[in-house]
Amino acid sequence: MGMDNIEYITAKEAAEKWNISLRRVQKLCEQGRIPRIRKLGRAWIIPVNAEKPADPRRGKECIQEDISSELKRVIAATCLRMPLENPDMILQDVKEERFRLQYEGELSYLRGDFVNTMRCCQRTEGDDASRLRASMMGVAAAISLGDYRAYTELESYLNGCIEAYTGSNIAIVAELALASVAVSVNAPGLVPHWLKEGDLSDRSVLKTPYVCYLRAKYFFCICRYEAMLTVAQTALTLGLEEQTITFTDIYLMITCAIACCHLDRREDARHWLMQSMHICMPHGFITPFAETIAELGGLVEQCLEQEFPDYYNSVIEQFERTVQNWIAFHNDFAKDNITYILSLREYHIAKLVARRVPYSKIAKQHYISVGRLKNIVTEIYDKLCISGRDELAAYVNEIKK
Repeated sequence: MGMDNIEYITAKEAAEKWNISLRRVQKLCEQGRIPRIRKLGRAWIIPVNAEKPADPRRGKECIQEDISSELKRVIAATCLRMPLENPDMILQDVKEERFRLQYEGELSYLRGDFVNTMRCCQRTEGDDASRLRASMMGVAAAISLGDYRAYTELESYLNGCIEAYTGSNIAIVAELALASVAVSVNAPGLVPHWLKEGDLSDRSVLKTPYVCYLRAKYFFCICRYEAMLTVAQTALTLGLEEQTITFTDIYLMITCAIACCHLDRREDARHWLMQSMHICMPHGFITPFAETIAELGGLVEQCLEQEFPDYYNSVIEQFERTVQNWIAFHNDFAKDNITYILSLREYHIAKLVARRVPYSKIAKQHYISVGRLKNIVTEIYDKLCISGRDELAAYVNEIKK
């Protein structure tokens, strides 16, 4: 049988071809050991030119090498630049379905179709290299949908990769996907040390602008706006090409706008924002602006009214729709990771405030003034997206359970 320009055979035919049992072939499919397999109903189909996976007695190192090599190929094939005039042309130019899924997911995400983005991620199941790559967009879609359950399923898979293949390209890509969540929910403590420090030695698989984007986002989390701007601008300078665009280019431009806004360089912020809007709006890419309304202090609304009034309502509506999902996701995430979102001192103070210990007593215990304590409590509320002691108490009680 044939589909997507690939010839397939059944699991039974593969078993006969490789001289192994049908059950063994099915198990290899379930373990994701055979690239580019697909599932039709309950049956697996396998590319006719797929090679029999190596005997597991070769050892874990050989399996790791196979996945790592395939992962490099997947990343290289899914970092192609899209035509600026018609980004959707990339779906015609890329022939292999597993690669098209990445681009389809990214384009859907930019247009606010997070359900399809998640669907594209889920369709990579059974292909470890493609699933690792797609997990980066999958976790982003989970946040926008407020689907914490979908996220925890991906998180479990990614943590399993990190544990099984520590220090390899496989583990590093898994860490990168999880880091994208950490910087999105303002949990810098969960960002891997190598990304914090910008150490990409022996990590050639990750030398892409997307890594710079996440590093810039990390600097945003810790309020280092100059560093944030420098990293984002450098990545754009090295990566931009005329008449082409990538998903990451768009987000790097908006990152520059946010950094400039926080540095009180409003005209520079407007320049970056307008540049990204002129690229995005002709193609209906509204998500980057809906996501960043709160960070740009009214600038998104002003630019839309001035240049793209037809998109004003759709951007605002998506913001209003997804901000509630983000808060719901953040609340679940914070309950599971509160000690990474709050510093140790903030966490201790939060527990005392939740128990309704008087501010004067808490301030005395921590050798600070009551005024300083109130400021810290306000920061805690902001980090947890809550507004008072009752909600804080609910957090603490939920964590204890």
